Amino acid sequence: MVSKRRKVAAIDCGTNSTRLLIAEIGDNGQYEILNRRQEVTRLGEGVDATGNLNGEAIDRVLATLMSFREILDAEGIHEFRTVATSAVRDATNSGIFLSAAEGILQKEVELISGRQEAELSFLGATHSVEIGGPYLVFDLGGGSTEFSYGEKMCEQFLSINAGCVRMAERFIHSDPPLPEELSAALSLVELHLIDVEKAIPSLDKATTLIGLAGTVSAIAMIEQGLEKYSYELVHHYLMSHADMEEVFRILVTDNREQRLTNPGMEEDRVDVIVGGVCILIQIMRQFHFTECLVSEADILDGLILRQMN
Repeated sequence: MVSKRRKVAAIDCGTNSTRLLIAEIGDNGQYEILNRRQEVTRLGEGVDATGNLNGEAIDRVLATLMSFREILDAEGIHEFRTVATSAVRDATNSGIFLSAAEGILQKEVELISGRQEAELSFLGATHSVEIGGPYLVFDLGGGSTEFSYGEKMCEQFLSINAGCVRMAERFIHSDPPLPEELSAALSLVELHLIDVEKAIPSLDKATTLIGLAGTVSAIAMIEQGLEKYSYELVHHYLMSHADMEEVFRILVTDNREQRLTNPGMEEDRVDVIVGGVCILIQIMRQFHFTECLVSEADILDGLILRQMN
């Protein structure tokens, strides 16, 4: 029998990070992750204030895409999908970035909607979860956070314009943050979450909360005291609300230098982590979940699964 194994890839040009996932699809219809790469490129830097992608941010992402293209060429991978999300959706000059990125990759860069982003995140996060649903999945990105609800598939969703970069740029201007800055950030998230409750009327039926993306992973590392990232220890780690409140208290009272001493805290995330943790903690408070399942499977895995079919 001829093997049907093949390599595929997915690239996510996010507001805070540009990421690559390479996987091999097996004869059994499952996939094995071969390579994960991530660079903090801050494509969305300043977009909330100016409405434009700035040239330096575009150059950072293009340089990363060039390195990803070299990896794909070396692996002989021609089957891949690339998506752009919140920052590019919001920018008036998105065409400049998309054209340059497509020139490097020699493939379309898909500017996906909030709905598509939510559906892909839900698919990626839930396909291998052993805990039962219904699920409420949130993907806490740099410029937006996608919420999706369902059991076998995404049934209800909403994308809100609140992400770690956007919130940090808009509200967190002091070091350490002032109480009034934190209060303003939490209040805006509260208003956004009221919209989520309206758009997802079945939200209170969700039995499992799943959190995705860098802020959630960083909080899980701090809570566990992990100095170095470990996929095995972060993926499907179950965080309690009480533990998250303690990490929140530490991060919002530390100054920048002190935050960097927390285990696993990276230099390129320290300036936006407070914006992200404000979103995370308000989700736990407002939706009354006692715990959150951390997932390292996300939109990239959703793109891989779509290519399998």
